[in-house]
Amino acid sequence: MAKYEGSCHCGRIAFEVEGDISEVIDCNCSMCRRRGALLAAFPREALTLKTPESDLGTYRFNRRAIDHHFCPDCGISPFSEGKGQDGTAMTMVNVRCLPGVDLSALKVTAFDGASY
Repeated sequence: MAKYEGSCHCGRIAFEVEGDISEVIDCNCSMCRRRGALLAAFPREALTLKTPESDLGTYRFNRRAIDHHFCPDCGISPFSEGKGQDGTAMTMVNVRCLPGVDLSALKVTAFDGASY
C-alpha cells in the first residue's frame, strides 16, 4: 500500500494518507465544480493530520453532512470528512494536493453530486 504526503499550497495544512489511488471522482456539485478537485476516497483512519486540527478551516453546506476542510491562509481545500453510505467515517482527498500522484495515470469517473 502506498503512502502519500499532502498539503495545502502554503503547507499550513499537512497530512499523510495511506492507500492505493487508481481512480478519482470528478464531482459536479457546486463546491467541487468551483474548486476543481479530483477526489479519492479513503477510510478516515488512512489519513494522518500532521498539523494541529485547530489550523483547519471547515465549511459545511447543503445537508451539512460533510466537513470540507481548507487552509485559512492560502484557501486550498486538501480533504473533506464525512460518513460513507454504510455509516463508517471516511475522507475524500483532493489528489491535486498530493505531489507524488501522476494525475494522467488515473481513471477519472464523473459523479453527479449536483443532484444530491
